[in-house]
Amino acid sequence: MAVPDYQSMMLPLLRFAGEKNDETSTGEAVEILSKEFRLTDEDLKEMLPSGIQATFFNRVGWASTYMKKAGLLEATRRGYFRITTRGQELLKKQPKTINVKLLKQYPEFLEFQQLKGTRSGDREISSRGTLDVTTATPSEALETAYENLRNELADELLSRLKKSSPSFFEQVVVELLVKMGYGGSRADAGKAIGKNGDGGIDGIIKEDKLVVFQEEKGSNLH
Repeated sequence: MAVPDYQSMMLPLLRFAGEKNDETSTGEAVEILSKEFRLTDEDLKEMLPSGIQATFFNRVGWASTYMKKAGLLEATRRGYFRITTRGQELLKKQPKTINVKLLKQYPEFLEFQQLKGTRSGDREISSRGTLDVTTATPSEALETAYENLRNELADELLSRLKKSSPSFFEQVVVELLVKMGYGGSRADAGKAIGKNGDGGIDGIIKEDKLVVFQEEKGSNLH
């Protein structure tokens, strides 16, 4: 199955903490919940857009954070937590679900939202990489917003390059290769030499930073 959203993890996480009724770690919670949700190895390998952290681990962490802010869980040390009296009292009421809407009944959580601006976490990321409705963690929302902005910028640059003159395009190619590390400084490493009828030679670039050798490169880019 797909990795559950972080709000769907809140009730199972609180139940786990209540059953243990002692200090537990986020790592142990991840292991227990992955079995409860019957996640596959492929599910557990799913990463955030940045590729830095597993999506499931991130969502368990945010479910824990939100319930700590609501006073249902409390941190005992870095990476460890336990259920509070308030958390136990909520479990006794046998809620069908725990989500952000329910957490808003606690003033501490409302204060947390106002101070940290976590309302953006109450959204979901669709398979197209856009933000939809109510389930993405703040980390996912931030990373997806960054990816969207970067893609929009890339599309805009590509559109402008397609409309530029051949000589300007050739200069951009040289600048790009220099920025990638081919040669030393801009003046030393490359120069655009493209002209009409030049046979497709757009520039001269030193082969690498060690300047082992230099040759003419015909890119014929369109």
